[in-house]
Amino acid sequence: MSGRATQFWLRIGTRFLPFADAATKELPLGRLLRLSLFQVSVGMAAVLLTGTLNRVMIVELGVPASLVAIMVSLPLVFAPLRALIGFKSDHHQSYLGWKRVPYIWFGTLMQFGGFALLPFAMLVMTGGGHGPAIIGEIGAAIGFLLVGAGMHTTQTAGLALATDLSPPDKRPRVVALLYVMLLIGMMASALIIGRLLVHFTPTRLVEVVQGAGALTMVLNIIALWKQEARNRDATRHQEIKPSFKQAWAIFAAQPRVMRLLVSVGIGAAAFSMQDVLLEPFGGQILGLSVGATTSLTALWSVGMLTGFAVAARELGRAADPHRLAGYGAVIGIAAFLCVIFSAPLHAVALLAIGATLIGLGGGLFSVGTLTAAMAASEESYNGLALGAWGAVQATCAGAAIALGAFARDAVSAVAQDLGPVLANPATGYAMVYSFEIFLLLATIIALGPLVRGRASDAASNVPFGLSEFPA
Repeated sequence: MSGRATQFWLRIGTRFLPFADAATKELPLGRLLRLSLFQVSVGMAAVLLTGTLNRVMIVELGVPASLVAIMVSLPLVFAPLRALIGFKSDHHQSYLGWKRVPYIWFGTLMQFGGFALLPFAMLVMTGGGHGPAIIGEIGAAIGFLLVGAGMHTTQTAGLALATDLSPPDKRPRVVALLYVMLLIGMMASALIIGRLLVHFTPTRLVEVVQGAGALTMVLNIIALWKQEARNRDATRHQEIKPSFKQAWAIFAAQPRVMRLLVSVGIGAAAFSMQDVLLEPFGGQILGLSVGATTSLTALWSVGMLTGFAVAARELGRAADPHRLAGYGAVIGIAAFLCVIFSAPLHAVALLAIGATLIGLGGGLFSVGTLTAAMAASEESYNGLALGAWGAVQATCAGAAIALGAFARDAVSAVAQDLGPVLANPATGYAMVYSFEIFLLLATIIALGPLVRGRASDAASNVPFGLSEFPA
């Protein structure tokens, strides 16, 4: 009876606590969960940058959307440098014997500094301060850059540290747990921050943003405490690496790689152009509060997590990753149609459905294209494939964010002279969402030949889990 009871609880634990088997003697579950707190802080920062702050600047503070788009896209400047950050932490020279700790620590300091500066700079850039608005704009740009650099540095080094601490057979489960914690951090932060900003005031904005900076320090210090052992031999080690030019030439010569990267760029732009517009759209067009619009980010996170789960299940059944990415683009088209029609119908529920579907479609598209990129490269170039995917995705997403806001401002200005029907704040938003639909159609066209001429065995047998998904 005792043996059967033990087996029963083991099965229950594996089924309902799916990451319990990620723990080992070297890395117990408590220590692993403590380490994962750095992902919670990164998720909180992502919600503030791409959700709450851009909405506050556009609606409450009256900052032009084009300027806000430039500010919000600044953190993406550091995304292509993640591969370099990881490489530097692999070969960091330190008299203290730490490889990852210095990068996590200085990344945390940059996040804290950015959050400490941002709220005051945002208030000054509105023209309500004692100094010129340009000072606030410069300060806000520096704040966004600091937070972005800190996020990418902390997350890259933190994931590398988790990989170092876990045995090879447990690493996929460990990294999967860390990515789930990232999404949980985003969902929880969106709900909590939205609740705190229900009644918006400049003072409350300062409290929330600087509180997020202080909480980042606390979470990351707890996550980092006594995790990495000092090893001076490891920090003195040097390895000779092949040149990037040689590695890229081999990777780019693989069949259909360039078409796939083009598809990634167009699709990333299509899903990202609305990043700084969705919450302002809810506030300006549908009259939602700051708290209500921040909850849209939580719905997006739920959709994204659902997309991860569906993609993992379908790829486990040997589904074609290119076709899966195409399904994500189709869902994205339906999502943006929901958002567009929510304005004339004044349907908040339709906007919420659209936000969820944007996350779902984006998750399927990202997973499908990433898996296809891994399948298109040799095993020894998986890191380069992930880096190329991430660089194209981040660069096109950042450009699309800025372009989307500029397009909204330009169309809204022109629409004022086109009659009372089009002289509506929703016109600029609708034009951007329509252009995103056009980009998604172009993405489907670019993916078409890859689906028809796919190498089925190579693509279908590449396993996908959250452990393979870069941030």
